[in-house]
Amino acid sequence: MKEINVTGQKRTDLGKKASKELRKEGFVPCNLYGEKKGEDGKPVAKAFAVSMSDLRKLVYTPHIYVINLDIEGEHHTAILKELQFHPVTDALLHVDFYEVNDTKPITIGIPVKLVGLAQGVRDGGRMNLSIRKINVTAPYQQIPEHLDVDVTSLKLGKSIKVGQLSFEGLELATPKDVVVCSVKMTRQAATAAASAADTDATGDEAAPAAE
Repeated sequence: MKEINVTGQKRTDLGKKASKELRKEGFVPCNLYGEKKGEDGKPVAKAFAVSMSDLRKLVYTPHIYVINLDIEGEHHTAILKELQFHPVTDALLHVDFYEVNDTKPITIGIPVKLVGLAQGVRDGGRMNLSIRKINVTAPYQQIPEHLDVDVTSLKLGKSIKVGQLSFEGLELATPKDVVVCSVKMTRQAATAAASAADTDATGDEAAPAAE
């Protein structure tokens, strides 16, 4: 995965009022979660804030990043865990990060990239991408930027499911029966197929007469 540097500042004032003031100043409240847990068994979060200008290049992109996080001199390696947006304005309200290390596998959604021109598309069908990401589990160093799915031999009316795929070093966490992509029959293709069938039928009927 690609790497990106993000700088944050610690938050001491928490709560809705403090978060609102941060946003007015151009910052977004964030939490960093890791393996550390409290007495209640729940993960302990480190509260900090990052400028919206720094987060924009991380959030509004199709790429998956490993984040080199610097919180006032404290260095962490993390990935994005969860984003919260305003339901009306779509403004970014809050970001959760998850700390990663060299040994513990993580589960993360990786973008799907279709490779090749499907046979079904050549025959007049339309390619339909059903899911844009597949969840994989692996140490973060082994996780690629995208998953290449070869669709060259995919025929009209057929689909590729997660269970048909495999990638070296990665465990697929998305259910096996989930459809990744398929080639749908278009009206034009259906008309062409019907016309071809009619032609074949006419040819079969005409053959005995020719003899």
